Amino acid sequence: MTKILLLSDTHGYIDNNILKYVKQVDEVWHAGDIGDLKVTDAIKSIKPLKAVYGNIDDHKIRVEFPENNRFMCEDVDVWITHIGGYPGAYNMRVREAIKAHPPKLFICGHSHILKVMPDKKLNLLHMNPGAIGKHGFHKARTMLRFTVDGQKIDNLEVIEFKR
Repeated sequence: MTKILLLSDTHGYIDNNILKYVKQVDEVWHAGDIGDLKVTDAIKSIKPLKAVYGNIDDHKIRVEFPENNRFMCEDVDVWITHIGGYPGAYNMRVREAIKAHPPKLFICGHSHILKVMPDKKLNLLHMNPGAIGKHGFHKARTMLRFTVDGQKIDNLEVIEFKR
């Protein structure tokens, strides 16, 4: 079993409250709009990190992280991208690839809106952890914690902080 912390849209913000949760998991996944490499450096100093760049990220971040990150976590095919849309409204940049070869877990950020929902047509689970940074219109700062056990995605928790 692998414990995952999923976050997005840090926009350069990291604090000890976030890092407390980083210490409790096996891996951290970041769905873009990192904002500053100090964020990912702080995470990587504690736990393994898988991340993608977002639309606000500069060339330094884009050199370190890809636009799309597709990998296996145990027996789950995972695809992380920053701007991906959601079931029924995938972004045109990824729409055809998702339909042709759907992952089991599709993760994106960008909207600052926490959303977890199944895509019954493509038999996948979509996750957007919302935004954990302080920049943006969101009223609460959110991230997700869950486990991957073989093919099972389980124990999903929303972690919320006040702005």
